[in-house]
Amino acid sequence: MSETVVADIGTPDYAERVLLRHIALSSYRNYTTLKLDFSGAHVVLTGHNGAGKTNLLEAVSFLSPGRGLRRAAYQDVSSTRAVSCNSSGFGVHARLECVTYGKALIGTGGGGTAQGEGGRRIRINCVPQPADRMLEYCRIIWLVPAMDGLFTGSAGERRRFLDRMVLAIDPLHGRRVTDYEKAMRARNRLLAEGTQNAAWLDALEAQMAGLGTAVAAARREVICLLGAVIERILHKPRSGGHFPAAELDLEGSVEKALVFLPAVDVEENVRRLLRESRIADRTAGRTLAGPHRTDLHVMHKEKSMPVALCSTGEQKALLTGLVLSHARLTGELSGMTPILLLDEIAAHLDSQRRRALFDLLDNLGAQTFMTGTDKALFSDLAGRAEFFLVQDGCISSMAES
Repeated sequence: MSETVVADIGTPDYAERVLLRHIALSSYRNYTTLKLDFSGAHVVLTGHNGAGKTNLLEAVSFLSPGRGLRRAAYQDVSSTRAVSCNSSGFGVHARLECVTYGKALIGTGGGGTAQGEGGRRIRINCVPQPADRMLEYCRIIWLVPAMDGLFTGSAGERRRFLDRMVLAIDPLHGRRVTDYEKAMRARNRLLAEGTQNAAWLDALEAQMAGLGTAVAAARREVICLLGAVIERILHKPRSGGHFPAAELDLEGSVEKALVFLPAVDVEENVRRLLRESRIADRTAGRTLAGPHRTDLHVMHKEKSMPVALCSTGEQKALLTGLVLSHARLTGELSGMTPILLLDEIAAHLDSQRRRALFDLLDNLGAQTFMTGTDKALFSDLAGRAEFFLVQDGCISSMAES
């Protein structure tokens, strides 16, 4: 594909475009080896179910911290052949480009048995790095069919979705959440053991109070900012009303307290509550209150109706609008357009919503990877995307028409 295709998408005036130019996979699920180059335009992957379309999106999602869009164990990502050969596991290597940093090489892999390691290794420009350093080079945002039940599923699912949104904007958020949960587990163990060492509990509770307040504050700030972006980009003249606006709120004691009190007072209140709740928490076998219990509440703004009560189509449209709004906010605050992964995005959208979606993606200026079984669903992207056919672990370029 020529560079003129990239120009057709347009360069956003709010962030630098981050482009995935090359990806190479080894021993990755159904891909023994794979090398692909991209022009920087939108990418459409078509093929039958089970061909490996989502596998490629998952590989791109590993350019961000965490376990990818499937939340899979790393051992499960490695191909069966790689595991049986006692290899070092799967590998993903990518070349990114951005005006800010030029070119960057990111390599990641793991899940093998050769060295007895079940974790993930990361190299950026050939130097080992912690996972959160990847956020300095790209932000990856995805929407997959498994998220369709987000609004009717568990609070834990919505909380993970919320924290992924925050992490895309605040690279330190993931570490705070992890450290909070680690301190909470240690406190729960001490309570279960009936420890008489109050100093240990005091120290853990002080740590939980500080980290928990910071986690809640970051969540609240992102939700407030996101609400303004939702109103701006989903306003009817821009989206045609095809993606209704969501109204967001957080149901959590710490987040609610931050509305009325300064963070230092909230932190002290959380510390005091944890101390006073030791007996109740010991009896329950877990910590009963804190940001680990927070839930994300979503309303259909125009109808003033909980999204969980909306139709399946409305829920999908609301979730799509929410993800696109978050992508815009991420670009504005990070200065880099995110890379979007939209799995089977067009299958349940009518032709008008598909056109509205593609126009919104162009306005975002973000490189977007989309999958579907029917190429015809993406016909409106002709001239704005490059098309690939996925067949049983092989991917080949296709003509647009």
